[in-house]
Amino acid sequence: MIRLGVNIDHVATVRQARRAAEPDPVVAAALAVLGGADGITVHLREDRRHIQDRDLDLLKATLTCRLNLEMAATPEMLAIALRVRPAEATLVPEKREELTTEGGLDVVRHAAVVGPVVAKLREAGIEVSLFIDPDSAQIRMAQQLGAQAVELQTATYSEAKTPREQAEQLRLLGDAAQQAHQHGLHVHLGHGLNYHNTQAVCRLPHVVELNIGHSIVSRAVLVGMKQAVADMKELITRSTAR
Repeated sequence: MIRLGVNIDHVATVRQARRAAEPDPVVAAALAVLGGADGITVHLREDRRHIQDRDLDLLKATLTCRLNLEMAATPEMLAIALRVRPAEATLVPEKREELTTEGGLDVVRHAAVVGPVVAKLREAGIEVSLFIDPDSAQIRMAQQLGAQAVELQTATYSEAKTPREQAEQLRLLGDAAQQAHQHGLHVHLGHGLNYHNTQAVCRLPHVVELNIGHSIVSRAVLVGMKQAVADMKELITRSTAR
């Protein structure tokens, strides 16, 4: 069964828009778990635009499922990860001006920076995933750097404008998933997945985890977090049963 990791960053985005106390992403996480989430994902950014250190500490103290910390490969974030010790850390690229993560982390170009961070996280018993493009060179380097998993970015697939383009992106993701598996890496997928395009990626080979945030939080505004997560979980279950 494919695990569903629910990214609750945008619950915090709404809170931070008013610098208020609500909505509380920690409460949202608890409701997501009640809805069937197998894990909770948060991205603690350098500028703290949504998730705050307080959120991370409370999630670590209260969650009954996996905590996945998305983080830049910087000394500050490494120190926080080593203190909090989430079940999983996913190294991602980060730019101050971006609305959301744009593209995968170039681990070939930044191997000298990423490698030591991977090693220190693993020494602390934290599972390490690298958020990368579905590219052969990136997958090979991820394995060489000691990552245990890769999260293949699905933004290009999610943003495909035509059925032909979408089919081509699915093919690339499937090939990348097969290669990652052959290199001994767990295969995760994420970015831009929603209630309309997730079914197809569920049927790709060797996928063990999906990380989905914006579409679930958007639906939760209308139907509640527990129901929004339950709907996505049911969709994944039905898709993988075929």
